[in-house]
Amino acid sequence: MSFTVYLSGEIHTDWRAEIQRGAEAAGLDVVFTAPVTDHPASDAAGDHLGETPSQFWRDHQSAKVNAIRTRTLIEKADFVVVRFGDQYKQWNAAFDAGYCAALGKPYVTLHDESTVHALKEVDAAAQGWCTSTDQVVDTLKYVLMA
Repeated sequence: MSFTVYLSGEIHTDWRAEIQRGAEAAGLDVVFTAPVTDHPASDAAGDHLGETPSQFWRDHQSAKVNAIRTRTLIEKADFVVVRFGDQYKQWNAAFDAGYCAALGKPYVTLHDESTVHALKEVDAAAQGWCTSTDQVVDTLKYVLMA
């Protein structure tokens, strides 16, 4: 069975590459997709549409352009991994998890124990909570078991 997996969330560590390497090493038939992970490029996604009067409107314009990619890839995914790091508040990741829940799209969260309380509603709607990329790969191995 082939699976498309969207890797949502934190962009400041190499967790995506860890999952991709683990899936490849396990011989899993997986296609990975993700948001734009170049932070300055993401922040400037709507700049080509013209100058804005304030940072709020610049962010608003770029968020809408980014949403084209995010929504499309989440909707096409069979499974979503939503990563919450400990360095930044990833409101976009929480939004992606909520979008998955609204669509009935299966997802797991990936975060450490320090954010369990803050993410209790997000985790409650998820099909699992992973604390390591190895656990994500093991979940994929099970789901894709022949």
